[in-house]
This record gives sequence, C-alpha cells and structure tokens, in this order.
Amino acid sequence: MSLLKHLWGDLEIQLKVSMFYNSASLSEIFSYTACRQLSQMFLAIIFFHSSEYVLAAAIHGRSSVTLKSLLISKNYILAMFFSFVEYLIEIIFFPGLKEHWWVSNLGLAVVIIGEIVRKTAIITAGQAFTHIIKIYHEERHELITHGIYGLVRHPGYCGFFIWSVGTQIMLCNPISTIAFAIVVWRFFAQRIPYEEYLLRQFFGSQYAEYAQRVPSGVPFVN
Repeated sequence: MSLLKHLWGDLEIQLKVSMFYNSASLSEIFSYTACRQLSQMFLAIIFFHSSEYVLAAAIHGRSSVTLKSLLISKNYILAMFFSFVEYLIEIIFFPGLKEHWWVSNLGLAVVIIGEIVRKTAIITAGQAFTHIIKIYHEERHELITHGIYGLVRHPGYCGFFIWSVGTQIMLCNPISTIAFAIVVWRFFAQRIPYEEYLLRQFFGSQYAEYAQRVPSGVPFVN
C-alpha cells in the first residue's frame, strides 16, 4: 500500500511538472513578443506576394499573369516552414533570444528596404520586368539602365535577397538567417550568369559596357 502511495505521489509530481512546462511553453508562444514578431512576419509575406501579383497584373495585363507571379515554390514553402519551426523551438526553450528588440527592429527595417528596392525595380522596368527569364528577344524587351538600374543591374534580385534575409533577422532566427543568406545567394549566383548570357545575346556591346560599370546588386556576384 505504501508502495502504491509512493508511485502515485511520483506520478502526481511528474504530471504537475509537465503541466507547468506546457503552460510555460504556451505562454511563450502567445506572449507579446511572439505575437508581434510572427504578425510582422505574416504581414510581410502577404504583402510581398500579393503586391508581386498586383504589379504583374497591372503591367502585363491580368490575362497574361499566372499564379507563378506570386513567386511561391515548394522550396520556398519548405524554407519558410523551417524558419517557423526554428522560431517556435527557440521561443519555447530560449525565449530570451527573441527579446533582442534592436535586432528584430533592424530586421523589420531591412524587410522594408528590400521591399522598396524590389518594387522600385519592377515599376521602373515596366513591361521589361518578368518573373520568368526570357530566352527570346521581344520588341518590347529593352535594356533598362536608368533609375535604380543605374545603381545595380539586378535590383529585383537584390531586393529579394535583402527582404528574405531581413525576415529572419526580424524573427531573431540565427540559423535561418545564415541559411536563407546562403541558399538565396547560391540561387542568384547560378541564375544571374545565365540571365546575363542571354542579355549579352540580346543587347551585345551595349550590355557589356553597362555590366562593366554597374554592379550586379548581389554580393560577390559579378
């Protein structure tokens, strides 16, 4: 009988400890910090993709725009899912990591800068801007070198690179910040040379001269 009481006492203690940690975990997930940072993240994602679609429809016409203009792929969804998993794990087990508001606010500023750079690029290029690389030269396809294109050759890619890394700084996600920077950089490091090969075919020496005096806009990609 005393053994049963002892076992029941141990079980009761374990249940209380488990309930305490579960309630603590839930309180961290629904804390002001988590609600604010996750809300900013969701709003950033919604605005980025919806504005991409709206601008594409306004510039090229709604009939010529598909869901690809939302720029949502399987790899993108997987990356975002990983970043949210990291955030939830860290907010539960290392809540203090998310309380560095100067880091989070810096990330928010970086997100806004990335949005401005990318959307300025889309508006400046007009019909010359497409989400899919053109492999054939069209009459309306002109070389844009004014405005933001006078500062960087690929402001759209530059803006997305800044925006994507900024979202993870905003969440105070150290692992995803590094992972996003590496993955997005590798993607553009492969995409830009291919796109510029086509641009040189389209515009010849005009593009070669432009590329010599204006940087690509993506770090360490010439």
